[in-house]
Order: sequence, then C-alpha cells, then structure tokens
Amino acid sequence: MTPVLLAIACPLFVTLGYVGLCAASPFGNCRKCSGWGFEMKSDRKGRLKRGKDCRRCKATGKRIRVGRWLYNRWARIYRAGTDTRPEATR
Repeated sequence: MTPVLLAIACPLFVTLGYVGLCAASPFGNCRKCSGWGFEMKSDRKGRLKRGKDCRRCKATGKRIRVGRWLYNRWARIYRAGTDTRPEATR
C-alpha cells in the first residue's frame, strides 16, 4: 500500500469503527467516576468507602457517547425540517 492510500485508509477505518461503536453501544462509562456512579473516598484508616453521587452522569455511571449525541441532534433537526404533516407546520 502506498503511503498516500494508507494515510487515507487509517482515518477512514477509525471513523467507521467509531460509528459502529456508537451504533452498537450508544452509552459509555462516565469519565469522571469511571462508571461507578459515585466518587470513592477513603477514611482515616485508608479504607475505601462510597462518596457523593456523580453529578456528571447523575449517579448512573453511563453517559451518551459524543458521536451518538451528534447523530441524535442531526436526526432531530432532520425530522423537524422534513415533517410534511399539516399539524407540524403550526
């Protein structure tokens, strides 16, 4: 493979892989709490215990992926712009 074709194929492969990941699994682990849903704290003896709920994921441990968020936004705008029902134009 020539270097030019390789330079084109690599980003294309990565992009298609991410699109497939967003389609198969639209939610990923929260980056702040690592999917736990809460912060881990330690007491004075060094033992780990549960801390406060994560505000970023609202204690679910999951967040929508960026690619899926963009797709949802695009689909919502597309549906709103192509809706031909008479009651949708009001």
